[in-house]
Amino acid sequence: MAARATTALARRPASEPGGVLGVFRGWTRRIGGEAVEEKLARLTSQANEYGVDPFGLDLEFSKAAIAPVLWLYKHYFRVETHGVENIPTGRVLLISNHSGQLPFDGAMIGVATLVEPEHPRMVRAMIEKWVPTLPYFSTLFSRLGQVVGTPENCRRLLAQDETILVFPEGAKGINKLYRSAYQLQEFGNGFMRLALQSKTSIVPVAVVGAEEQAAALADLKTLARLLGMPAFPLVLQGLPLPLPVKYRIYFGEPMCFTGGADEEDQEVEKKVRQVKATIQAMLNEGLRERRHIFW
Repeated sequence: MAARATTALARRPASEPGGVLGVFRGWTRRIGGEAVEEKLARLTSQANEYGVDPFGLDLEFSKAAIAPVLWLYKHYFRVETHGVENIPTGRVLLISNHSGQLPFDGAMIGVATLVEPEHPRMVRAMIEKWVPTLPYFSTLFSRLGQVVGTPENCRRLLAQDETILVFPEGAKGINKLYRSAYQLQEFGNGFMRLALQSKTSIVPVAVVGAEEQAAALADLKTLARLLGMPAFPLVLQGLPLPLPVKYRIYFGEPMCFTGGADEEDQEVEKKVRQVKATIQAMLNEGLRERRHIFW
């Protein structure tokens, strides 16, 4: 038992004051102030003696690692949120559009649910199955609470009343060409069947701004296949590093659906189309309201 305790302590040397995580926690405090620090302190997880939950979330690591993402949120993308109070208590599915080549939109939604509402929520995003094949990033995403998007993983997290972020467009959304900007791609039906099975509310989310952060002019499909990637976009600035566009994130009112998870596909698709139409309308309204992509 003593050996196990020693191992647990050895796993977290940087979380001590003055360590790397301590430095990042200080950075978070400087960026967000006491209000953000207080909200982060209220987060809890089902951690074991090693400080991680069954899916790999390390809450203390996440509280420190939020520092650079919080800086992007406040000073680079200058995120403006609307309707965050619409997120209900208990388990919920956040269903959002997806764009921008790199998943900064997911990161900004995650920060918004931590620092904007009165009661902070740790978002668990359902990530693509190929992400765990990436060296270093697979462990990083796991420690930040992001989970491979399988139905079983989602069911288990919803049973724990977690906040789940799903991008039903998948890779087709994040990698679409700029000529299709703000035109939602085909939605999968899986999230709706899970919502029906677990009786979970759906909050539609619209992100305006990410489409312009790395506008793709072409998709080099042959190179993507050689590298084992879903897409290899040729973006305006050469690399898919984001431009300092202004983000606007809209959280819609909760949508509740009745029925069973074993319904015919056409019945489930009707419900999916309702969610998709709601998000598209939110995007259209957000585009009408904004003055410029950079402010």
